[in-house]
Amino acid sequence: MEEDTKPILVPVGGNESDYGIMNIQFNPEDYKCKRPFHVEPTNIVSVNNDVQRVTEEASAMNKRIHYYSRLTSPADRALIAPDHVLPAPDEIYVYSPLGTAFKVDTCTDGYGKNSSLVTIFMIWNTMMGTSILSIPWGIKQAGFTSGIILILLMGILTLYCCYRVVKSRQIIPLIDTSNWEFPDVCKYYFGSFGQWSSLLFSMISLVGAMVVYWVLMSNFLFNTGKFIYNYVHDINVTDIVPGTNGSNKVICPSAASGHLPWNRSVVFSADNITGFTLFEKWWNKSQTVPFYLIAVLLPMLNLKSPSFFAKFNVLGTVSVVYLVLLVTVKAAHLGIHLEFHWFTENEFFVPEFRILFPQLTGVLTLAFFIHNCVITLLQNNRNQENNVRDLSIAYFLVGLTYLYVGVIIFASFPSPPLSKECIEQNFLDNFPSDDIMSFVARIFLLFQMMTVYPLLGYLARVQLLRQFFGNAYPSLFHVLALNLAIVGAGVAMARFYPNIGGIIRYSGATCGLAFVFVYPSLIYMISLHRAGQLTWPALITHIFIILLGLANLIAQFLL
Repeated sequence: MEEDTKPILVPVGGNESDYGIMNIQFNPEDYKCKRPFHVEPTNIVSVNNDVQRVTEEASAMNKRIHYYSRLTSPADRALIAPDHVLPAPDEIYVYSPLGTAFKVDTCTDGYGKNSSLVTIFMIWNTMMGTSILSIPWGIKQAGFTSGIILILLMGILTLYCCYRVVKSRQIIPLIDTSNWEFPDVCKYYFGSFGQWSSLLFSMISLVGAMVVYWVLMSNFLFNTGKFIYNYVHDINVTDIVPGTNGSNKVICPSAASGHLPWNRSVVFSADNITGFTLFEKWWNKSQTVPFYLIAVLLPMLNLKSPSFFAKFNVLGTVSVVYLVLLVTVKAAHLGIHLEFHWFTENEFFVPEFRILFPQLTGVLTLAFFIHNCVITLLQNNRNQENNVRDLSIAYFLVGLTYLYVGVIIFASFPSPPLSKECIEQNFLDNFPSDDIMSFVARIFLLFQMMTVYPLLGYLARVQLLRQFFGNAYPSLFHVLALNLAIVGAGVAMARFYPNIGGIIRYSGATCGLAFVFVYPSLIYMISLHRAGQLTWPALITHIFIILLGLANLIAQFLL
């Protein structure tokens, strides 16, 4: 009788390190995963969208396996179900806004197949993304010295809050939380408000990321098309913007804001006049190119499964590595241009400390944001006892990458003759369209974003439509309506407000308020209070963290 009451999939030691993939527990002596046939979705995304979650055949097979598993001891492998009778695993996706969205592989030969090195790289790869393009601009807004300090402090603060997210399941007593995600923890402490508010802020991060992607894809597609057209037709175009001379030209587009977008000196033969005029008319950065993307991306968004695009995850790594190489090469040619003016303005340099520093903290909140999927990523770690260490190393590497790119671009920006104020929100815009290395970087980033964008759209569809209809694909009409709304927001921003720094910091400060600052701190304080262990230092510290997040959000709208 006592044997009959034991859970079937409980590890012998009962340790957290024995938890299986998708938080399912298993006997450490088993080399095959004993997955249940169905796991209710939380914020794990599955391609299984059928309304009938468990078929009769699957239910019958499930009961047989449960029955056979009790006929022998756990050490006896004679009656373990073979692989071919188990249903295929669901496809699980995780994402970080402006980072990478990719599929998490389920295990076939035991839980935790990833080494610590692979886990660290996965976290780094997931967190790194297009926000790296705005880090030099953020340092310029905050001031060089202030920017470096803020990157270090924000990295430490977001790491601590991420640590609190990882530990949030373990502090819930008397409940098996092994298959919980962070929204489930929020629902446990705050009820339906926690569930719906976590959905809201998750959607803000997703839609904000998709809008930034659309603006950047329009930018990269425009510059790529312009480079190809000029190269094919042997046209020499000199933009009327301040810039340096030589083979490593750096430009200041913001200084030419008073000129017409296509006001330029052009050298070409008379036969090419008509063709060039037509090209200028139909290949416009804000008037036409954002609409061209609809023809390519809207059909991709309507696909039921985005698994094909998940195969291109490596492009995110390639893009970041190439950007680091580009920054290094450009700095080697341009040299270092720094002067320290602590609080006073200068014609070519900015003060070391500026009142605009919250614009950098808004960007960094999203740049260091991985709190929505960190639990899923760490579940694949072979050595669960190393989770905190591996997470810390990953954050250190991300911060180091941001510091390297931001500091090198800022320090090597040629001042004089150009002012540091010329550093653009997308630092690639400081290089002309005919720059070969920048052209290659835009190609990499454009293709990477076009493969990640459908994944982000799929995640938005699953999180929103499943909440309202119980199905991520209720009908083509519902999916198309949602996708058109998201695409329309991207086109509108690319057309009227192509300000990626502003979009990043607004969405980062908003979703970061909930997932980074408020929920982890509140949950920790409530758990300590219920256990009678809440002290004044802990209370003051975590209230201060919440106030920092609130101040970060308010400051974005005041500056």
